[in-house]
Amino acid sequence: MEGVATIFDTPYELFEIDGVKYYEVIEKNALDEADMSDVILRYDHEGKVMARKSNGTLIIEPKDKLYIYADLSKSRAAKDLYEEIQNGLVTKMSWAFKVRERSFDSKTRTIRIRKVAKVYDVAPVGVPAFDATSISARSFVDGVIEQEQQELLKRKRLLLQLQIIEQLGGKIL
Repeated sequence: MEGVATIFDTPYELFEIDGVKYYEVIEKNALDEADMSDVILRYDHEGKVMARKSNGTLIIEPKDKLYIYADLSKSRAAKDLYEEIQNGLVTKMSWAFKVRERSFDSKTRTIRIRKVAKVYDVAPVGVPAFDATSISARSFVDGVIEQEQQELLKRKRLLLQLQIIEQLGGKIL
């Protein structure tokens, strides 16, 4: 499974009270000092653990977005989640964290998360807080087949080039 749990430096609507909208922005460097030592992956932030950073089944890469890679082959529940993602039933993500430092702009009603203290979990969700998140599932075998096809194509191309050189009498143009 691959996904994006959030996009940095992009405001999104957090909630609305009496017609007044409030927004949140996660700053790009907010995770620089965050504790991400044992983040887990669960559906909708609840229930069974489907993948875990400490056992190598979950990889988290904060770059311009918070990228998530998970191996969903280790339990029946994780395999079921993989199938739900692959079939388009689960299409978005979320994450749970503790804030270390934030600010609030009363004019734009925007909360800026400047520093995160700890990331608890990442979650494929039915309804995300930030709609720009995404998730997809592909089989490890699909990746292996794709890589083998690329290598075969490369070998065919090289063979064709050698045949052309041979037809030209060994001269390289």
